[in-house]
Amino acid sequence: MNDILSRLRGIEGSDLRALHGKNLALTQDWSTPEIEALLAVAATFADLDRSGVKLPLFPSELAYALFFDNSTRTKSAWAGAASRLGMQPVIVDGSSTQVAHGETAAETGAMLGMNAHAIGVRHDLILGEGNRFMRDLASGIDDYLSATDDPRKVPIVNLQCDIDHPTQTLADLMWLRENFPDGLENKSIAVSWAYSPSYAKPLSVPQGLITLLTRWGADVRLAHPKEYRLMDECVAAATKNAEQSGGSFRVVEEMDEAFHGAHAVYPKSWGPFDLMMERVEANRSGDTEAMGEIEQRALARNARFTDWICDERRIELTADADALYLHCLPADIGAEVSPGVMARHTVNVAREANWKVYVVMALLACAKEPALLERLNDLHR
Repeated sequence: MNDILSRLRGIEGSDLRALHGKNLALTQDWSTPEIEALLAVAATFADLDRSGVKLPLFPSELAYALFFDNSTRTKSAWAGAASRLGMQPVIVDGSSTQVAHGETAAETGAMLGMNAHAIGVRHDLILGEGNRFMRDLASGIDDYLSATDDPRKVPIVNLQCDIDHPTQTLADLMWLRENFPDGLENKSIAVSWAYSPSYAKPLSVPQGLITLLTRWGADVRLAHPKEYRLMDECVAAATKNAEQSGGSFRVVEEMDEAFHGAHAVYPKSWGPFDLMMERVEANRSGDTEAMGEIEQRALARNARFTDWICDERRIELTADADALYLHCLPADIGAEVSPGVMARHTVNVAREANWKVYVVMALLACAKEPALLERLNDLHR
């Protein structure tokens, strides 16, 4: 136990204390030292959990999560993280709330904040809406707590929005560090669009990856057909982060170019930017027929690029012809990735996903407990 906790004793105390009461809306909102502190806590929780050590830091507290989009891994991670901390997880379909009937995000925050001790939100399908909803929700909670002189900290955790998927990308970073213990400096990472026949997926995973991984000196290459560009502010942030970390960031239009010499590859589909923007207007007007038509146009656009697949030939282009394959799952097998490549990495992507449990645990514990190391010591004296 003491050996495991020694990692936390090496964290700058001010960085850990800075996380108390902190929401996670975007990783770009957090300083690099704050993220390092969070990741150290996540790694510590992983070691403790795998050693069978119980961590009931917040018994009988309510961990509420709103999902306005489908999920398997993130729901499981939220429930697993909350229960390991002694909390009661409650996961609700966002469409069952009063938001659809005109209740504002701030009002929803106030209502949930009366009883919840942490709130996770997935709201990822409409550009310009999801992250703003989370921030308004947080304001509603804060206003309620302030008006009632309630000292509780009720952190908001972004479980995927239109801009970022921070619990996923932080888990990805932990998995990369596990595989590259000497660091990501001079490691080439390909973040590439890949073909999908299923639906026009959000932009948030590639946007979150390029803004986060560029902070650690990696050479990040973003590949996509020109119609699939990402939000300008995310590309600008990735460029700036790479300059500051000593890494590099560039955008290419060929998947092969991104894969060439890469140490890790992350082929993932997302929707065409122009059609995603059209969906914003259709959603705003409540035109469900137009929403369906836009979806079909997006899938037809995707079908022009069926050769954008992570297959054995492309893996041969990577460093030592053996790059680490990553994916947020579920991957479209036979479209985004070949069956053979996925078969080689089935266990790897499951282990990658499992890091999300410990990232969420760390987010909740750091935001809610101002003296985390002392509490952990007290639990096991």
